[in-house]
Amino acid sequence: MPSFSVALKALLQLGAEPLALNALYKLSLWTGYYRRTILEPRYSNIELTNIVPLFSLPSRNQLLQTLGEEGKAALTKEADEIVSGKFRMFGGEPVPLQLTGDWPLVHWTDFETRAVNYQLPTDVKFIWEPARFGWAFTLGRAYYVTQDEKYAEAFWKYFESFAESNPPYLGPHWMNGQEVAIRMMSLTWAAQVFETASASSAERRGRLIQSIYAHGRRIPPTLVYARSQNNNHLITESAAIYIAGLLFDESKWRALGWRWLNRALQNQISDYGEYIQHSANYHRVMLQTALMIHAIKKDDWPRATSQALTRAAHWLFSMLDPASGRTPNLGANDGALILPLSLSAFNDFRPTVQAAARAFLRTGLPAGAWDELSLWLGLPASTKTADSDAYLADHLRAKNSWAYLRASRFKSRLSHMDQLHLDLWWRGLNVAQDAGTYLYNAEPPWDNPLVTTRVHNTVTVDGRDQMTRGGRFLTLDWFPAYSQNVLDGDEQVLGKALAYHKGYQRLGIRHEREVTAFVDERWQIKDRLLFTQPGQHLFCLHWLLMDGEWGIENWERGVALRVKSMYGWIMLNITCDSGMSNSEHRVSLVRAGEPIYGQRDVKPYEGWVSPTYGVKVPALSLAVEVSSSKTITFTSEFIFPTMDDGQ
Repeated sequence: MPSFSVALKALLQLGAEPLALNALYKLSLWTGYYRRTILEPRYSNIELTNIVPLFSLPSRNQLLQTLGEEGKAALTKEADEIVSGKFRMFGGEPVPLQLTGDWPLVHWTDFETRAVNYQLPTDVKFIWEPARFGWAFTLGRAYYVTQDEKYAEAFWKYFESFAESNPPYLGPHWMNGQEVAIRMMSLTWAAQVFETASASSAERRGRLIQSIYAHGRRIPPTLVYARSQNNNHLITESAAIYIAGLLFDESKWRALGWRWLNRALQNQISDYGEYIQHSANYHRVMLQTALMIHAIKKDDWPRATSQALTRAAHWLFSMLDPASGRTPNLGANDGALILPLSLSAFNDFRPTVQAAARAFLRTGLPAGAWDELSLWLGLPASTKTADSDAYLADHLRAKNSWAYLRASRFKSRLSHMDQLHLDLWWRGLNVAQDAGTYLYNAEPPWDNPLVTTRVHNTVTVDGRDQMTRGGRFLTLDWFPAYSQNVLDGDEQVLGKALAYHKGYQRLGIRHEREVTAFVDERWQIKDRLLFTQPGQHLFCLHWLLMDGEWGIENWERGVALRVKSMYGWIMLNITCDSGMSNSEHRVSLVRAGEPIYGQRDVKPYEGWVSPTYGVKVPALSLAVEVSSSKTITFTSEFIFPTMDDGQ
């Protein structure tokens, strides 16, 4: 699409204010304003050896009881990995903890404007992630539980290495206000947890406090950029400004951060409770930031903010898979986990759900290893608990399975073009899944391709996306979807939902989806593609399924696929009815970017799922294509094995 058309659509759909704010940020960059105003920090009137205690630290006995011997061993094992020089980037396998680089130490604006003749050797997120200091939480937890000085010494060694190699405002680690904010919050927590360690000399504490202050000064001048984004940038940056205001008794910082944090939370959380970025992981980032402020705040939340956080906590609770603690891998997933105060895996959302439920819902999950985050945040157990499979939600549920039907009305830039996508879960297995993200900043074809409609569990028309992709991170034409749960008089029906979206109205097509859960734990999904104007179109029903041993049988009007799970064979039967006697269908199955059955114009990113940033694992991508000039109905039926079948 021509850049002028993109710019015009962006102006009309995003509105003038965010574009004007972004233009102001760019102008300040190119005129050198930030270079002149964000200079070497001034440390006058700062107490350099002590820091205001913001957190109420839990008792060690409570932590040990929650962790247990096995949990304590797992914690110290991960902390020992960090001591030895490795950390688990984005919750994945251990990789070298790299805090230095060969980049020139020039002002961060030179990297933003590309005035410096230097090309970062990899995706900038792989450079930024270790410098978020998320691993410091692991060292701090291990030190607090064991009182072993090696964990404190390791923190100081890494901090000093970073500080010496990345002086304030020089180099790529100071480019992004959100990266600075997240690092500042991590350092603030570490300063308090390690304060009494023998390794924490007065000189070291003073240097750390100076660094935190330098971080605090970096964020306010460029808050205009975060405001233009109106997303997680504004949440984390305003929270960090508020914390800096408390730490250094800077009333202007405190007031600025508090004002924009509340505005952001009130504006970015929908009436339904969904976060503005339509992403499960960014929803967690927002809630964890709010929980950190909730634990230290000196101001009561305004009523509107409190209500927004209640809705947001409810939304995430309702999305929790009861068997695994995971949620659908909805929307953008950049691997962020800014409060890793738990042994739970990266994709286990129970620590955040538990803390948010205790803080904002006056309820919670039953006790478990996921309680550790709540302990660190000073959130006592609730007298009222609820298992997530019984928690109030409008998702369809059966005895051992449940489904999330994606139908949203957008108010800002969305993450993925995924209307009417269906996520299906059974016994903790994500049977029909969302592909996730993988990479933002790679070369084509991996330049954030998993935003597209074709990799989601829905129907595409003529190979087109439901919306318009205007760039790597920009999606326009936010066509809404509408859904409702309906009553069915059939006693064999547990629940039914109907939905439709308008993404293909420009082609004269209306897509309706009906999802039905039956008592025998059979799931039926009917997709109706209705013609609102004459034409001939190619329809493609796509399912991204869990990987496993498979078998396939092509029928006259459909296909039968079976996939072997740990509990037995899962069956997926698909039929297609176009009302045309001569219509033909084409079936294809792709795994890890390679066709393994039938023929398809395969894209390298098909047949993959990304559980966290920079990681992709194989999945089964099933497509059924039909060309028709009349209304067509696809009927998909998932059949799960009984316990006897599984044996």
